Amino acid sequence: MSAGDKLKNVVQQTVGKAEEVVGKKTDDAELHAQGQKDQSMGAARQETEKAKDATKD
Repeated sequence: MSAGDKLKNVVQQTVGKAEEVVGKKTDDAELHAQGQKDQSMGAARQETEKAKDATKD
């Protein structure tokens, strides 16, 4: 996995967490849900990249 891909996934998870917290504090259900979605997508891509790396070894 390239460092750029890994960083991109971590950033997406971090932004998702921030969106989730802001959505919860402001009672914005849509923003809260989007934050959770972004976190899940970032984590899923991270796992996919780890699986790709494992098959290369």
